[in-house]
Formats: sequence, C-alpha cells, structure tokens
Amino acid sequence: MGHDKILDLMINQSSAKPTGSCKRKIRPRYAHVGKIVHPQDESNVLDTGVSLWFPGPKSYTGEDMAEFHVHGGVAVVSSIMKALGTIPNVRMAEAGEFSRRAFDNDKMDLTTLEGVADLINAETEAQRKLAVRQAHGELYEMYEAWRKRIVGLMAKIEAFIDFSEDENIEDDVYSDVCLDSDWLINEIKLHLDDKRQGEIMRNGVSLSIVGPPNSGKSTLLNRLAQRQVAIVSPIAGTTRDIVETTLDIGGYPLVVRDTAGLRSSSADVIETEGIRRAVESAKGADIRLFMLDARKVLASRIGSATNTLLQKAEWREILALPHTFVVLNMADALSVDDSPDMTTKVKAWAHDLGVANQTILLSCVTMYGWDCLMQLLAEHIQKSWGSSSAQHMPLTKLRHRQHLKNCLEHLDAFRFTDEEMVVLGAEELRKASKALGRITGRVDIEDVLDALFSEFCIGK
Repeated sequence: MGHDKILDLMINQSSAKPTGSCKRKIRPRYAHVGKIVHPQDESNVLDTGVSLWFPGPKSYTGEDMAEFHVHGGVAVVSSIMKALGTIPNVRMAEAGEFSRRAFDNDKMDLTTLEGVADLINAETEAQRKLAVRQAHGELYEMYEAWRKRIVGLMAKIEAFIDFSEDENIEDDVYSDVCLDSDWLINEIKLHLDDKRQGEIMRNGVSLSIVGPPNSGKSTLLNRLAQRQVAIVSPIAGTTRDIVETTLDIGGYPLVVRDTAGLRSSSADVIETEGIRRAVESAKGADIRLFMLDARKVLASRIGSATNTLLQKAEWREILALPHTFVVLNMADALSVDDSPDMTTKVKAWAHDLGVANQTILLSCVTMYGWDCLMQLLAEHIQKSWGSSSAQHMPLTKLRHRQHLKNCLEHLDAFRFTDEEMVVLGAEELRKASKALGRITGRVDIEDVLDALFSEFCIGK
C-alpha cells in the first residue's frame, strides 16, 4: 500500500485515568479528527489522524482504551511511538497482551481467543470463515451449554445423595440423570466424529505428490506454487528430500509436498532414504497425486518398467488409500494419432492394471487438463473437509479433542457406576465438568495461554 496506508495504534489504560481536559474534549466511542501533537511539546505536530476513546468496561480489554488512526509512513509511526514513550507508565504491548487482558477481564474465553489468533494467521477464505465462527463464540457456547448441563446433573445427584431417604425427592431422579448423561455422551461423540475437519482446515490439507523419477512431480509443484520451488532436471533422483509449499486452492489451504521419485531399488543411500520418506509422506497425507509419465504408460506394454512398478505391493498400497488420484503427465508429448481415443486408452490402461483411482490426463507444459485438476482438488477438499456452513462448529484444536475425550471417559465412568455408589458417580460428573472447563479456559490454562499468545502479533 506504500505511503497511502493507515496505521491503527491502541493504548490500554489499566490504572491512571485520562486528564480532565481529555475527558471533556473526547466523547466516548466517537471518532475525532484532529492534529496529533507531541505530549511534551504541543507545537510539534506529529500527524493528522483519527482518535477514539473507549472507557472500560465497554472496550476490547474491559479497561480504558484509546485508539489513534494515523498515516502508516515509517517516519510518522516512529515519531508517534517515540512521543508515546515519553508518557509515564506507557510502554509497548507484548504479543497478544490486549487479548490476554480481555481474557483476564472475562471479555472472552480461551476458545474465542484461539479464534482471534487463527483469524490473524488465516491465509485462505476457508480458514478465515472458520476462525470468524470460533472468534464469535460458537465453540464456547456449545461447550458451555454442555458444562452447564453437567452442573445441573451434579445438582440433581447431590440432592439425590442428601434426600434420597426422604419423601421430598422423586424416585426417578437418578434414572433421569442417566438419560441426560446418555444424551451428552452421544452429542460429544458426534462432535468428535468429524473426520478432523476443523483441524485439517485450520492447519491446511496436506497433499503429497508421488510417483517414479522424471514423471513431472517437481514441475507440477512449481506450477501449483507459480514459482520455482523445486529443482527440475532430466536427471533421475534430483529430488531426494521432501520439498513443501502452502497454496490457496479455491479458498482452501493446501500444503503440497514434492517427494523423491519411487523406484524399485537404488544404490544411492541418500536416494533410498528419500524414497522411504516419500512413501511415509504419501501414507500420512490427506490427498495423494500419483504421477506417471503418460508416454511410458500409454505407449508401452503392460510389462513396462512403469507399469511393473505399479504392481509392487508398496505402491499398490498407496494407490489403495482414500483420496488418491492418478495424474498422467506429459500429455503434450503424445502423438497426434493418440489424441482422439486418448480417454479410451486411459480407461483401458487403468482396467488392465486394476487401477480404480480417478485418473487425469495433464500437461504441465501446455497446461492441458489443468483446470480439470484444480476443479477436482477444490471440489474434493470442500466435500471432504469443508465445514464453513456446517450446523455445528467443528473441532479446531488437538487440545479440545483431548479434553473432550477425558470428559467422555468420566461420563462413561458415571454411567457404569451403580446407584448404590452414587457418591463416586458424582465425582465422575465433577471431573467431566472440569474437563470441559479446561477447554474454555477457567481451569489449569496458564501454560496454554503462554503458547497461545506467542502466535499473536505485537499488541493484539
């Protein structure tokens, strides 16, 4: 944006109040345009900008705050920051300090904070939509509703313990609690059974490009990235380690990995290790593109080296994995005579070798089949992991999953507790409630906060 950019500066005031003159001149939560002068020398005009005053608790942090919207030039920003530093007790905010103060003042819970952090770091539209939903409290509302329901069950159990021998309590209280706990167990299990949609979308869908040497894997990676990420060479075995880049495909985050060429054997120890890593990367990826040279596949017999490679159990195992597609590259090098019945040849080849994967004919040189590949990836990612329009907010953090599993364990333990041992059952409900409390951030979360706020930009 160059010199036309605008910078937003926030000042939080947790102790000292503004001066009387300042309070008279600035109306809360209204934008005021004017000169910004040095606090020690009012004749020194630093810039002309917009100022806003937010008295607590109706502010982002819950404390008194001021905002200055100024021109973003380096000299302007530097002079204003130096001027602010001359005011007693004013210092630079630490990373995430404004949000941490908001958390400490009960303006937001831990899941909302994590949503804000994800929003700051979002690189694609899908990540942004997911982060906005979490930052607006969708996860918190769901988890808090479950926690309150467990607290309600605890209250009934305590009443059952204290008054079960009296006539002042209904006989079916315990059975009602068990029915409610069954409902909670089912709800949490459904939430956990999400195919890791939220986590995958937050961290990026991993795609591994695998196949024999010189099948065009590195060229495809460079085309996807629109820059020279991997070295391309006619010499087999050029790529020996995993080369990775992150892309935006149809608004979805995609982490693409180029791997060493697969072949039956190699005398090179380093290349052999690269092949092992390639197989490992392929098996651990969310999506796999198995690339082959179309010339060697379609213009040769079933017994060719490429087709023989596909018969190996290890490669067949990769092809059998879900979300695996076959890409026949170098379609531009095929003879013109092959073009009219190319689709038929591809189908016949796949049938003869027992390749059931969806197969795409591609040229990384002429870009033939490129739109088809991009559409396939975008639609497959959206169908498999897209969740922006899902009714329930998906899980986005591994720690949420762990605490929910702990909650489930305690709820299951309660259900397997006999009515005669109801005191032990009450303790399991308390532990289940505590597990949910750890997600929203009111129990044992200091270490989580330290890790979380390291992801924030300075101040936010």
